[in-house]
Amino acid sequence: MKRRDFLAAGAAVLAAPRIAAAQGSRTLKFVPHADLASLDPVWTTADITRNFSLAVFDTLYGLDASLTPRLQMLAGERVENDGKLWELTLRDGLKFHDGTPVLARDVVASIQRSGKRDALVSVLASRIDEISAPSDKTVRIRLKRAFPLLRDALAQYAACIMPERLARTDANAQVPEIVGSGPFRFLANERVPGSLVAFARNEAYVPRADGTPSFTAGPKVAYFDRVEWQMLPDPATAAAAVGSGEIDWWENPPIDLVPSLKRNAALTIKVIDPYGSIGCLRFNHLHPPFDNVAIRRVVLSVVNQDEFMTAYAGADPSIIKNPAGLFAPGSPLASDAGTEALGRVKDMAQAKRDLAAAGYKGERIVVLGATTIPPLHAYSQIAVDLLRRIGMNVDYVAVDWGTVVQRRASREPIDKGGWNIFLTNLGGTGNVSPAASSAIRSGPAAWFGWPDNPKMEELREAWLDAPDLAAQKAVAKQMQLLMFETVPFVPLGFYSGPNVFRSTLRDIRDGFPQMYGVRRA
Repeated sequence: MKRRDFLAAGAAVLAAPRIAAAQGSRTLKFVPHADLASLDPVWTTADITRNFSLAVFDTLYGLDASLTPRLQMLAGERVENDGKLWELTLRDGLKFHDGTPVLARDVVASIQRSGKRDALVSVLASRIDEISAPSDKTVRIRLKRAFPLLRDALAQYAACIMPERLARTDANAQVPEIVGSGPFRFLANERVPGSLVAFARNEAYVPRADGTPSFTAGPKVAYFDRVEWQMLPDPATAAAAVGSGEIDWWENPPIDLVPSLKRNAALTIKVIDPYGSIGCLRFNHLHPPFDNVAIRRVVLSVVNQDEFMTAYAGADPSIIKNPAGLFAPGSPLASDAGTEALGRVKDMAQAKRDLAAAGYKGERIVVLGATTIPPLHAYSQIAVDLLRRIGMNVDYVAVDWGTVVQRRASREPIDKGGWNIFLTNLGGTGNVSPAASSAIRSGPAAWFGWPDNPKMEELREAWLDAPDLAAQKAVAKQMQLLMFETVPFVPLGFYSGPNVFRSTLRDIRDGFPQMYGVRRA
């Protein structure tokens, strides 16, 4: 299928409606890639919630650009007993947005909650023998056996620290309010779903006095008094707004518009996320027909990654890197192992026969497609067309991303509001390490879709215990081969798209969009 044109350029951009002008140089106006449907970074893995979490919460450790953990909320650490005893000391001046001090018991409760859902923190939780708060500033962790990735786990955004009263919330439910200790306070009373999310600088925040600003590590200094996230689902409106200076920063401009945006000397176009995005067609393994691995393999066999990536990023092929497996192409663990299974069947008549032989009986397939995120909208249209061409009875549910986030959490069958497939992007550190990858988890720790693959969990444990990079690469290759054999999801290809921001902005960190550290020249 040829690349679709999702946007009207030229005159449509010039004629786009104007939005309210910025309130002044002390306000940062940002257009995120999606509406903020969930505020709880433990409950969901949505990237928009991750970015929200980075603004309002803080973590015990941060990750620098090399993914090395650095002390963040901590003044120091002490490791004894061959790595089985850790004592973490909180630094001075930490306060929650409600004015209460951050105490060790808040940290304990927060780790316990995130350990029930996060891909990496859950591994740490399984190895904890005891976690306690012997004093207000000391957290003591006794491990059953040494876990060298403890710092990495506690640097995950889901390991954010919140007051004990909120951290006691069931991990399968969302916290009733947002109280963090990070550089910005969430202004709940100003939130307009689908339109506006606002933050105010946390006057009580004390940045680290040492370290280098890098990724999520180092001093986090808020230079803006106020940050506004404005949801502008119409790309023409967003393009006009950033071009005129009414918006400072646009996270995900459609690739079709980038050439015209580059002609504006007042704008900077830059890829800030080195981990990029791996498109993901995610199956629900709980219900027919995708509880049948043979049927999942048929879908895998007809997916052409170049077709999916070209549908969104075809205007700039340089940002596409295929084939993509479990890990971002070019990253240390990436390989081509098993990728020959992708798109091996090009005859749709043969695919129909394969589907029938696999046991497909014409069941209705509910596909959740997000219309408000351009790449996901592109993937959804390509996927629906492809599934119909191989003979599947597809019910395409085109909705906003927030609705996808809510509905994908349902384990119910489709006649009770469930789903069979949703389309998303996999991003972040999960694209370079199985330690933080949600998509490969199974059993009790499984991500939405809920595959059950004990062998994958065994390989993940082997990777965590691997003594060096060579051993890690060998295990990662086995994991990728197993992924293509069991098909928990279909990788749709890799791209790394740019952000657009006013050239007057300085010090935007590489990685995920982070509101601190940014200043206006």
